[in-house]
Amino acid sequence: MAVDEPTQYTATMARATRIYGVKTKVLRVIPDERGWLMEILRADDADLFTTFGQTYISATYPGVVKAWHYHRRQVDHFACVAGMVKLVLVDTRPESPTNGAINEFFIGTHNPMLVQVPSLVYHGWKCISTETALVVNVPTEPYNYAEPDEYRLEPHHTLPYDWTRKDG
Repeated sequence: MAVDEPTQYTATMARATRIYGVKTKVLRVIPDERGWLMEILRADDADLFTTFGQTYISATYPGVVKAWHYHRRQVDHFACVAGMVKLVLVDTRPESPTNGAINEFFIGTHNPMLVQVPSLVYHGWKCISTETALVVNVPTEPYNYAEPDEYRLEPHHTLPYDWTRKDG
């Protein structure tokens, strides 16, 4: 079940307008006596899947922020399969109907979810669990070592977002 329209408050995203083009899919864990299985992205996910570039996994230590960057062509499909991350998206696209919107998704073992990040949307995450978080990405393009489709900013004080934990 993918959505790309604005949403009300959910446990996965703070109250905000969903950034145009962002889609999510609740992931289902299928357990049995041997362990468990969780499908992340399928070729027959008509609302999400377009093409396959590669699959990789990124480990993030507790409290570490990996941000900010965007891609001009590539679409990312993130799922946190161990630990928890706060995945943050910032829409700076001048022509976007949601320009200026910020979305937070709390994804991982306690909330398995796939988040599709459209091209040109800044994104990054912070490991919010006490253990290392493992994030799987299935981007639409393979990484081009000679000419990376990756445009980076420093994680702090470059976009209108504060990575500090919000107690209350």
